[in-house]
Amino acid sequence: MEATARVNQLADLARLGARTLTAAGADERTFVVNQIADALEAATDRILAANQEDMDRAKSSGMQSSMLDRLLLTESRIRGMADGARQVAALPDPLNKIINERTLPNGLKLKQISVPFGVVGMVYEARPNVTVDAAAILLKSGNAALLRGSSSAASSNDVLVAVMREVLAKSSISPEVIQNVPSDNRETVGALLHARGKVDLVIPRGSAELIRRVVDDSSVPTIETGAGVCHVYVDEFADLAKALPILINSKTNRPSVCNAAETLLVHSSVAEEFLPVALSSLIAEGVKIHADTATMEIARNAKIEVSVAAEENWSTEYNALEINVAVVPSLVAAADHIQKYGTQHTEAIVTENVERANQFIALSDCAAVMVNASTRFTDGEQMGFGAEIGISNQKLHARGPMGLEQMTTTTWIVWGTGQIR
Repeated sequence: MEATARVNQLADLARLGARTLTAAGADERTFVVNQIADALEAATDRILAANQEDMDRAKSSGMQSSMLDRLLLTESRIRGMADGARQVAALPDPLNKIINERTLPNGLKLKQISVPFGVVGMVYEARPNVTVDAAAILLKSGNAALLRGSSSAASSNDVLVAVMREVLAKSSISPEVIQNVPSDNRETVGALLHARGKVDLVIPRGSAELIRRVVDDSSVPTIETGAGVCHVYVDEFADLAKALPILINSKTNRPSVCNAAETLLVHSSVAEEFLPVALSSLIAEGVKIHADTATMEIARNAKIEVSVAAEENWSTEYNALEINVAVVPSLVAAADHIQKYGTQHTEAIVTENVERANQFIALSDCAAVMVNASTRFTDGEQMGFGAEIGISNQKLHARGPMGLEQMTTTTWIVWGTGQIR
């Protein structure tokens, strides 16, 4: 009950504060997001000290390396957060856009415009950068933010929220539009998920387990950000000189994130040529390989050591330097494999054949398809959205990286001259 009362109180404060966001207008919202970016960089030492507290606790508790990487803040990552906020600030105002406009035969004038959701709750794990990304996007789009990070990042999140609220306190926008939901009480997650009527939307960002809990348990509407079992398919018409760096980047650039590749699929006609080079290159990058029977045979002939893939490997999101490798007889077989084991996140094809690329696109039921490009480009900043609030692989409202426009809904405005029905 204590957790419910606390979350409800924070939601009420956020909703009252949100009125100052609407009143402030686009210029003021843009100004404060830029000011937040500057303040974050100025507070680098303060943020790093707090993050070190989190890292020390996490290491002593035995947190796995992929999660430690997500938790870690560095000077460059703080600059990255600040730059992401500036990119968000520079984007066009997403509010009051005319979506639809027409005049009815009875003279009524209809206009559909974009408006904020209101109060948006974020539930996320061990990623303090989400605290800033979410706050910047929600502020710019006119929404109040209830941020419920994990206890493992508590010190970092406390400082990040404090820095942002300090900026707001000097503006016409109430600091109450950013609320740090306590993470020392597990029950606050459940309270947030059931704050229907006080919270307008909840977005989870983290492990498949966390996302599933939010989607299954929440009585508040949710946008499902999904796990990333992403694939790279090397087609028979691939330029293998392109395929290798695309594969290596997709897997090793940052293996702990959801747009990293977890499975390599190779057409049988190029497998003998491509796989010995690909496997050796992956191993040189420290990647552990789980292989199907055909790949095992090619690896054995090339005197390369790989492990046998079990059934569960194909549907595993490793978030680590591990990858599955399989040989497929056709593009359709690759698409069938992806349909069976993928999570509708990001799929990539390497091919010089436009018809094959279009066929792969048509068969890929996912949020993003890459043609001759790394899976790592499914990213709000890379796609020009500035920071992202998450990557949705559901089909309602938003799909793919979610930026400013995805954090709005619509209102119909009807102008009359005295008409009655």
